[in-house]
Amino acid sequence: MALIEIENMEFHSNHGHFAEEQVIGNTFLVDLKIEYNSEIAQRSDNLKDTVNYQRAFEIVKREMGVNSHLLEHVGARILSSLMNELQGIKTAQVKVSKVNPPMGGKIQKVSVTLRKDVATK
Repeated sequence: MALIEIENMEFHSNHGHFAEEQVIGNTFLVDLKIEYNSEIAQRSDNLKDTVNYQRAFEIVKREMGVNSHLLEHVGARILSSLMNELQGIKTAQVKVSKVNPPMGGKIQKVSVTLRKDVATK
């Protein structure tokens, strides 16, 4: 098994419960971990034999562009899209973080982490 990690992808998106968040937006960070079998790719040195992490980034970017009220909803959409659109994933984990959330105090970020196995696809 191998692990692809794409860390600290930064997006300006309009996710949040409050109306202002849906209009003004906020900065979000996304971390992604994808477990897959890399044995064929290790031998072939061919992109078609692995999980294309450029394509994974494009999927995350697309899903971050769809407004949601909850981080859980954003994360679930990302995982479902990854599992449906990329072949070879055994397990994927996504962490979606909202930077400086409007909670009435100084908070660096709030995060939700979701994990999905191919068996629960």
